[in-house]
Amino acid sequence: MGTALITGASAGLGEEFAWHLATAGHDLVLVARNEQRLNTLAAEMSQAAGVGVQVLAADLSTPEGLERVTERLRTGTALGERDQLASGGAPCETVPHTAEDVAGRCVDLLVNNAGFAVGQAFVGGDLEQELRALEVMVRAVLVLTHAAVPGMVERGHGAVLNVSSMVALTAMGTYAAHKAWVRTFTEALASELHGTGVTATSVHPGLTRTEFHERAGMSEENWPDLVWLEAEQVVEEALAAVRRGQVLCTPSLRYRSANAALRMAPRWIVRRVSGHGSQRTQY
Repeated sequence: MGTALITGASAGLGEEFAWHLATAGHDLVLVARNEQRLNTLAAEMSQAAGVGVQVLAADLSTPEGLERVTERLRTGTALGERDQLASGGAPCETVPHTAEDVAGRCVDLLVNNAGFAVGQAFVGGDLEQELRALEVMVRAVLVLTHAAVPGMVERGHGAVLNVSSMVALTAMGTYAAHKAWVRTFTEALASELHGTGVTATSVHPGLTRTEFHERAGMSEENWPDLVWLEAEQVVEEALAAVRRGQVLCTPSLRYRSANAALRMAPRWIVRRVSGHGSQRTQY
């Protein structure tokens, strides 16, 4: 099995991705701001699944935090190449089971999951909050992917999974704009990677039961139970799409139907229906 690096791994979909990959035998690099929570998760996953877990505390909205994760992706690739020379086999051929071993391995799967609800209207909103969201959900995705993909291409295998959102097709504020960028970027990347053995997938969850809405101060009672997805379903469908090399993934039939409706609807209707109150409805 390989090694996966997951951003925003301390809670929500990021934590769910980590558990699914750990139970499947993949070693992990967990990235988030909360080091204490990451250490707790790492200990639990190592004990339960017998995999190696490296903790990398970093704030992706800061140059220092982003550079720390970027360097991990680059360094891991270089060490993987040296391991190939030493063993005569393929890089990442052996499966480490300690944090120290994981720290020296190349990353086979990059999960760009970190994100948060902007929680404000753009007009009159706090500019620093907008810039922080842009750094985490756009710039970090670009920079980390740029660091990870060359080594994957050189090895002839690997995958990037970017977490977008159903709101990427709406007009729900700058959060929707960021997620629309992620979707288009992933499609462009997938086209460029065609034939290399490396894939790019963008997943577009609808409303999902995680800590995301609670942290943003949004009550789940604002929406009926029918519209909610469980994090487990989202992660299972996303990882299945990665295994198939599928570029776009929208979990659940009901959200695939909503996705089709949004794509066919005139944009003026989309703006009228989904543009108002954009600071409230983000997922």
